[in-house]
Amino acid sequence: MKTTDLIKQLKRIFLVTVMALIALFATDTVAQTKSKVKNIVLVHGAFADGSGYKGVYDILVKQGYNVSVVQNPLTSLKDDVAATNRIIDRQDGPVILVGHSWGGTVITQAGNNPKVVGLVYIAAFAPDKGEDTLQWVMSLPPAPENGILPPDANGMVYFDKAKFHAGFAADVSDDLAGFMYASQGPIAGQCFTDKVETAAFRNKPAYGIVATEDKGINPDIQRNMYKRANMKVTEIKASHAVFISQPAKVANVIITAATSAVK
Repeated sequence: MKTTDLIKQLKRIFLVTVMALIALFATDTVAQTKSKVKNIVLVHGAFADGSGYKGVYDILVKQGYNVSVVQNPLTSLKDDVAATNRIIDRQDGPVILVGHSWGGTVITQAGNNPKVVGLVYIAAFAPDKGEDTLQWVMSLPPAPENGILPPDANGMVYFDKAKFHAGFAADVSDDLAGFMYASQGPIAGQCFTDKVETAAFRNKPAYGIVATEDKGINPDIQRNMYKRANMKVTEIKASHAVFISQPAKVANVIITAATSAVK
């Protein structure tokens, strides 16, 4: 082999080696970027508390996630956002923020926390900047089973006992529905008229779960909000309490958000 041919061959081998190393480095970088976000923060809605997430919590923890559950005071949007931010700020890295029902309004505002890299809405409200929850509640007629009562003398809103099982949690047992009613978290009426200042779903990836048998929030209201927010949508045949009756399916959406988020 001529010296010039040998030099050319060595150059080709060197070039191929360099290209392979570049490709390997790029692949490794993407893999690190796409590795799952480990911190999940769960936010409950009205007429409930954080204990309803037990099934979802168990599944996520077994998958290696660090899961925290917010206990909202349900006294105002500002108060609930503050409670949520206190939990987010305790996390040691990026966070997937999850909200059910009224909790969707909370994560829409709290999701602006820089630690939050993705949002999951579970049969939840998603008002945009300058909007409130009540205008979406009233955007379509409620189901006959809906039992949200007017504010009482203290300005607190409860769910009617006679309608709770059918209207909030039709797909759980009688005993569980009875306990859920007895332990419901009443919400201050003013929460529904508090306006969102900045909608996090405008600049962060968001996933929406529609509970197709929901009698608490009309499923079409959920679809309308999610479509407007350009969310990735999953429909689950379940009541408003989908996070309790279908924890595995809800957890799967959260895992998808966690593994898809860019850290």
